[in-house]
Order: sequence, then C-alpha cells, then structure tokens
Amino acid sequence: MAADPVPRGINAARAEPAPSQRFVSKICKKPLIDRSLPMAAQPSDSHPSDRQPSDIEIANAAKLRPLAEIGELIGIPESALLHYGRTKAKIDLDFCAQAREHERGKLILVTAMHPTAAGEGKTTLSIGLADALRRTGHNAAVCLREPSLGPVFGLKGGAAGGGYAQVVPMDEINLHFTGDFHAITTAHNLLASIIDNHLHQGNALRLNPHALTWGRVMDLSDRALRRVITGLGGRLNGMPRESGFDITPASEIMAIFCLSRSLEELRRRLGSIVIGEDQSGRPVQASELKADGAMTVLLKDALAPNLVQTLEGTPALVHGGPFANIAHGCNSLIATTTALGLTGYVVTEAGFGADLGAEKFFNIKCRVGGLKPDGVVIVATIRALKVHGGIAADDLAEPRPEAVLAGFANLRRHVENVRAFGPPVVVALNRFPADADSEIEALRRLCAEIAVPLAPSTAWARGGAGSEELAETLVEAIEKNPPGFNLTYEDDLPLWEKAGAIARDIYGADELEPIGRVRSQFNKLEAQGFGGLPVCMAKTQLSFSADPKQTGAPSGMRIPVRGVRLAAGAGYVVVLTGDVLTMPGLPPTPAAEAIGIDADGKVVGLF
Repeated sequence: MAADPVPRGINAARAEPAPSQRFVSKICKKPLIDRSLPMAAQPSDSHPSDRQPSDIEIANAAKLRPLAEIGELIGIPESALLHYGRTKAKIDLDFCAQAREHERGKLILVTAMHPTAAGEGKTTLSIGLADALRRTGHNAAVCLREPSLGPVFGLKGGAAGGGYAQVVPMDEINLHFTGDFHAITTAHNLLASIIDNHLHQGNALRLNPHALTWGRVMDLSDRALRRVITGLGGRLNGMPRESGFDITPASEIMAIFCLSRSLEELRRRLGSIVIGEDQSGRPVQASELKADGAMTVLLKDALAPNLVQTLEGTPALVHGGPFANIAHGCNSLIATTTALGLTGYVVTEAGFGADLGAEKFFNIKCRVGGLKPDGVVIVATIRALKVHGGIAADDLAEPRPEAVLAGFANLRRHVENVRAFGPPVVVALNRFPADADSEIEALRRLCAEIAVPLAPSTAWARGGAGSEELAETLVEAIEKNPPGFNLTYEDDLPLWEKAGAIARDIYGADELEPIGRVRSQFNKLEAQGFGGLPVCMAKTQLSFSADPKQTGAPSGMRIPVRGVRLAAGAGYVVVLTGDVLTMPGLPPTPAAEAIGIDADGKVVGLF
C-alpha cells in the first residue's frame, strides 16, 4: 500500500416501528448499553467535546442479547447457528444456500469520498444506518468485513465501528474472532510449503524456481518481511530462493474465500490458483500439486458466515476482510447473499473511497455474484472537504466555507462516478463538533446544485437514533428512483484497456503509463488465456491519482503501472500502480503500545 491502512474516524436521526416487507418488526425497545457511563445518557447532535467513554468501554458495558434472538429477527433458526461461545456464531452453510433462494431484499452500499489520515467513519455509519433502518420499521442487517490484525495493532487500534454504533463483542471481533483469518493464513502458507517441498523432493512438475509467484502471508504489519530469502542453511533446509510476505487481506485465498458461495466452488477456485510456471513457461495450478483438497479442509468451517450483533441488537454478518487499496475490499459474497435472502434491507460497506472499494464492489463483486445494488451512501465530512480544498490537516479548526466549496470537487466526482453505475446516491454528512453551520450550509447548497440528497449522521454519538434522517432519506431516494446497473467495461475488452477504462472513467486520468516491461506482462496474460478476467486496481487510497499528496479532483494525469499479478483462482488480475505495497509497516507509535488487559481480565486500549 502507498501507506498503512488509514485509521477509522469518529462518526455521525427516529420513528415508531412499522411492519416491513416480510416480517413484523421486532425492534429491541430496551437499551443494550449501560447508560451510567460518563455522558452516555446525554447524546448530542454531534460528537461530545467532554470526556466520552472509549469504544472499548462502551462495548464492555453493553448488555448483549442471546444470539438465538438475534438470528430469529431475520429468520435464522437456532438449529442453523454454530455457536463460538455465547456472543458469536456461524450460520450453517446448508441454511445459507436455502436463504439465497429466497426473494432478495434491497442492497445498500456505503462508500466514501477520499479519506483524510483519520478516516471518515464509514464502518460506524454503516452500523448506525442499519440500526436506524430497524428503528424506522424495516427488517435490516449489516454485512461488514472482519478487521485485520495489521491495522488493529498498527494505526487503527480497532475496526468494529465506534462510539454507540459498534458491532459486538468488539474486542473479540477485532482480535481472533472465529479464526477465519488464521484459517486463510494457514491455507495460503500450506500451499507455499507444498511448493517448496515439491522443489526439494525432485521437482516432478519441472517448476521454474525463478518464475514462482506464490509467497507467504501473515496477518500483521511487518515491512521487514516484504522480501526474504528462504531455504538457507544447506540442502536439508530446501532450495534457497527469493520470496516475500504479503499481509493476509492481500492473499488471493482471501479473495477466493470472499467470492465463493459453496465448498465446491471454494475447492474449484483454490485448485485454479496459478503458483508460477514450469520450465517451458506453462502456468502451473495448485491442483497439479494436489494442494486444493487440504486447503479446502482448512477453510471449510471458516466459509460459514459469522453472526454477531450491533449495540442495538441489529443482526450483523461479519465475514472476510480484503483491503480495498490492494485487493477488492468487500465482505464475503456468501454473507451478503444470505442476508439478502433474509431481510428487507442489507447495508454493506466497501473499503476506502468510492474510486477503490465501490468500483471493485460494482465491477468485481457484483459481476461475480449477479448483484444489483439498490442504493449507495457516500460518506463525507467537513474536515475531508476542507483538506481537499487545500487546508492543512493540522489547521482545520477555523470555519472555512470557501474550502468546503473548493474541496467539493472531490465529493462531486465520487457522486458522478457512482451515478454512472446506475443506483440512486445519497450523501451522508458525518458530523463533528467543530463543523460550523456556515460550512454545513455551504455543503447543502453544493449538493442541491447537483441534485444529490444530503442527510446528516451522528451515529457515533447517538447510535441508530443519529442516522434516522439518513435512513428515511435513503428509502425515499430508492422508492423514487428505480436503480439501473452498469459496469465500467465488458468482459471481452483486453486487460490493458480494462485498466485504462477505470483510469479514465473513475480516476479522471488521460491514460496509463507502463513502467519497464509491464505491457509484455499484460500481453503474456492475454496469450495464456486470462484476458477475459476483470481487473483489480491496487492504488493509493488518498487520491484519484497515484500520488497520495494530490488532493481534490485532479484530471488529465497519467497513472503509472509497474506490474500485474494474476489471481486466477479469485478470477481477476491485480494491477499495481504507483508505490502501492502489499505488506504494510507499523507507524512510529503503533496502536499495539496502548492495548492490554486490566486487572479484571478485560481488554483495554482498543480505540
């Protein structure tokens, strides 16, 4: 990545329950939070400026409902829940298959403008929106990605929402959860071990050691492992060769995991992984090493989606976790389609700005899964608008409506890009205490000029109540504007032209700039029969360009392409632009330094 994943920011509406499309609302009327916490009984319309309990304090004080009751809200029987303790469960795969046969509910994507270094609160707002939909009488669930330990111990210190819009148990979700990431990491490294063992045991497949592309992964940030030499110490330790580590969210197996809808499809995709070439230049698949069966066994339990709950008792399916700047950035297809078969509204999010997560959600996840989203929420903040308007990140305190005007170019392009895909768009203003009325009013005028609805959210401070206006605005937009759906490129377009279409239509660039012999790499993939695959752009999350320092809405630039990786099992190719890296490093002060356990055995310091 161009930088380590940005930290989650802090975020930011009500009506009587009413019957929804397919069930009588069972909205929880009792608060699930201990309101005796400091200021917890005094929610405000924006973030409190006085002492506010931390995310982990709020989560630890929550009174969680039995998961059987949470499942019942969306029609999951107790018999279909595979419990991991009292607060987490997996949903039986056979039940998921049955649920996917039902009529689908409405799919809502939450994305964002380009974030500041503090993040704009997309996950928090997704949770608050799902809570708000239930408060206003709709059967709703939220589908999110699982947090990676890299950001948890690096910059974020937690990634399960924030304030009073969280999924819980927050500490367990942020840490080992149900072991899905560990299973993916182990399956990936098992294949790496089998490859090295094959070389050591005689190399019957005549693998070319210099053309092997399968490295290893670990779910931590560790820049020292980006490039390594394996097999040192003599013949008994294997063949010495150059390799390297990616972070687990960048693993092709993570992508395969998130795009597979059954164990059968999972095994087929795992077997299709291309691990390199033989001496003749022929691509070699994992199935030729007979590795696909064992990898499937390692992943068979993990493939079942995880069920947890929000602080307000809304069902939450948290499953899979690819990053959006180096992978496709969406939660698992099996979780999303299961929820769509059980609820009237499914809220999901895609990582980083709409040029990354949303573009891949549409062009990869929707293409693979046959999904057609019904509405899109684009999260914006006054602080991000001012940064894109030329104000330094450490100089945002003063009201600057003129900077909001200048920075609106960034948000406007995201709105135009998402509209081109077809679904109706709503802008959600994630409000902060420092937001001046003059700045908010400037944003209202600007949104009115391009006819995009704007709704505030104070989900961080008020939970679902802080997003009810957003929920009502979104439902109205969907009812008034039946969605269409378009993709950026057709399957039969050459790979280089697919990447170029994204650069032009989404980023506003003139063209791609090939670095070194990268065009020959694209041509080779075409010749090997992989030209029909979609492309997954690996790019900085901070700009439309490949330069993270280029804010606003630049246009006419050239996007440098320095490499391309085949992910045949996942069913796409990864296009590497700029300086993006697939193994992040830790920041000067890692979040791990503040994380620990108190005298009562409770986790502290998670954001």
